[in-house]
Amino acid sequence: MSNYNEPNKTGRFGQFGGMYVSETLMPLLIELDQAYSKIKKDKNFQKELKDLFNNYVGRPSPLFHAANISKYLNGPKVYFKRDELNHTGAHKINNCLGQILLAKKMGKTRIIAETGAGQHGVATATVCALFGLECHIYMGSKDIIRQKPNVFRMKLLGANIIPVESGSKSLKDAMNEALRDWIKNVRDTFYIIGSTAGPHPYPKMVRDFQSIIGIEARAQILVQEKKLPDFLIACVGGGSNAMGLFYPFLNDKKVSIIGVEAAGKGAKTNETAATMTSGTPGILHGSYSYVLQDSDGQIKEAHSISAGLDYPGVGPEHSHLKKSQRAKYFGITDKEALKAFQLCSKLEGIIPALEPSHALAYLFKAFKNKHKNKVVILNLCGRGDKDLFTAAKELGFDTDE
Repeated sequence: MSNYNEPNKTGRFGQFGGMYVSETLMPLLIELDQAYSKIKKDKNFQKELKDLFNNYVGRPSPLFHAANISKYLNGPKVYFKRDELNHTGAHKINNCLGQILLAKKMGKTRIIAETGAGQHGVATATVCALFGLECHIYMGSKDIIRQKPNVFRMKLLGANIIPVESGSKSLKDAMNEALRDWIKNVRDTFYIIGSTAGPHPYPKMVRDFQSIIGIEARAQILVQEKKLPDFLIACVGGGSNAMGLFYPFLNDKKVSIIGVEAAGKGAKTNETAATMTSGTPGILHGSYSYVLQDSDGQIKEAHSISAGLDYPGVGPEHSHLKKSQRAKYFGITDKEALKAFQLCSKLEGIIPALEPSHALAYLFKAFKNKHKNKVVILNLCGRGDKDLFTAAKELGFDTDE
């Protein structure tokens, strides 16, 4: 990444990012940044992380040629980066392992996290079980209902689930409560943030741990196609799976980068989570980035069928990539995502999570009968087990039969 040096020392990606937090948290974030900068260069840390990636997570995840979808599109050759095959069923485990190792090096004994779709909660509970650390997960009560399988998994792994009843009772509110907890318990507590959002150094740190996705995909596509892809596509909520794929390709100007947001009932409606197509720059969760806000600067409630994309902000690096036009961002509705969820299942025998179903829907919409002889890598960042009840309800299937 020789030409791309974001963020700068103060955690800015262009004009975005920074540390907009209370005075109580500032020393903690500075300590975290210093500890992370030091540990990154530690060969033992890197060796331990690599060993866990290989033997616990099951990396490298395959790069699969989706031949049936490619044929259906009559356009580009499509590859799936299959991070849904990771242990715990999504990309979230990559970042959680990196952060738990850092927490242990810093002598922290209590772990907190927020979760929307539950995948980050499951991954956090998993690494806490592995390393024997106390685990508390904040989760919106709305998400607890729609992500029942993951809630049970977290409890089985020994985590304490704390329901959040404030606001929209989803990811934004869970993150608010987790930050409040951290302020009260700074001495022994480490906050594992699951996305490339939040105050510096989290957007950088999460991106770095997730960039294993793009590093592997780059090496794999060069073996399979003898060239770099023409397009990268990934869904974007807070943005960790997308930044993980995009980051190792940012200097490759010929590679087009596409992020797909959740437009909910429509990007122009009040029921959307398409932050970069419908939002404006503002401050949320300690960072300056694109957010959904009203004319008074109050954060609006987001909506998406996908709990993992149901967030009214986005990571600052994505905001910078949009502003600099290095990446383009598009919105996909709940209905379009549900159709793609079904189509991928039927065509490839792979049931995707509702999050990457948004990326798939954009692929079906924008690439049908176009971009022939081009190569696309789409990040299939999560599997659909957790969304079966939500999808069944929306599609009118009786799950009690």
